[in-house]
Amino acid sequence: MKAKPRLALTVGDPAGIGPEVAAKALADPEILSLADFVVFGDRRLWLLPSGESLARFPFCHTTIDHFRAATATPSGVTLVEFPALDYAAMPLGRITPAAGEASIQYLLAAIAAVQAGRLDGVVTGPISKEAIHLAGYPWPGHTELFAEKFAAPDVAMMFAGGPFRVVLVTIHMSLADVLRTLSTEGILRTIRLADAALKKFFAIKLPRLGVCGLNPHAGEGGRFGFEEREIIDPALAQAREEGLAVFGPLPADTIFRAALQGKFDLVVAMYHDQGLIPIKTLAFEESVNITIGLPTIRTSVDHGTAFDLAGQGQANPASMKSAIRMAVRMVEAGRS
Repeated sequence: MKAKPRLALTVGDPAGIGPEVAAKALADPEILSLADFVVFGDRRLWLLPSGESLARFPFCHTTIDHFRAATATPSGVTLVEFPALDYAAMPLGRITPAAGEASIQYLLAAIAAVQAGRLDGVVTGPISKEAIHLAGYPWPGHTELFAEKFAAPDVAMMFAGGPFRVVLVTIHMSLADVLRTLSTEGILRTIRLADAALKKFFAIKLPRLGVCGLNPHAGEGGRFGFEEREIIDPALAQAREEGLAVFGPLPADTIFRAALQGKFDLVVAMYHDQGLIPIKTLAFEESVNITIGLPTIRTSVDHGTAFDLAGQGQANPASMKSAIRMAVRMVEAGRS
């Protein structure tokens, strides 16, 4: 019998819905059967204001001080607690430096466990970028933190959900910065990462990648911008020379319809909202955020902290379940 994947699950911002969707996901026997889990959080996070507990799964208790000698166990869910954190300073539904600090501590501990070889990958709950900034940390989000800690020079954000797979060339930046940052080299790196990920984790022998233009109508031959001709086209030409099946640049207002019809295995988007609006419209509750280019597996929910829902017991765990399933799939594909 092959060993189950051993997965870290970080609950995200303690003041948001991350702890709730983690508890609800692991309360599902089907999800619990897929892997051995180590949850990075604190049992106090699963107590609602009413005193009712959201945690319906068996805990094997440990603390952060002892975790380096612990690992995932098949007898339940190992909970790594952080007794030094001040949970009284993290009211539900509020953006606070204390909650930002907790979010980062969970992540750093999970990453350390993976780097020590005790776990196979990380599934992350939603964080507040504002909270981690208030706590004094520089990372704009999970992707940048993981890239730094794993010394990964080339990473990209990939999203999978419903009929779509999407990868982003640029991520957390303003549109003005996209224009300054977009480069032929960056597009080519993203295409290579996407092609490799589809081959390794999705068993697609020759991935078909549809590439978005940046401007309306993909520039209309230069009438609406020069980026397609001067920046994107050279990247696609080089990718084709390397044997990759790339198509474009194509207008962003029609490329996703073509993907929906099965013409592409993945769409390469030039910036954050260009890629995420379609996938969140059609597959919001099941889409998964994947960091590709890392030497480990990292998947995440594709939603935010939803502070307005925190502590009400109403959060939907569907995206967390999808993120866990995807991590399991990727670990198993990486082993084969």
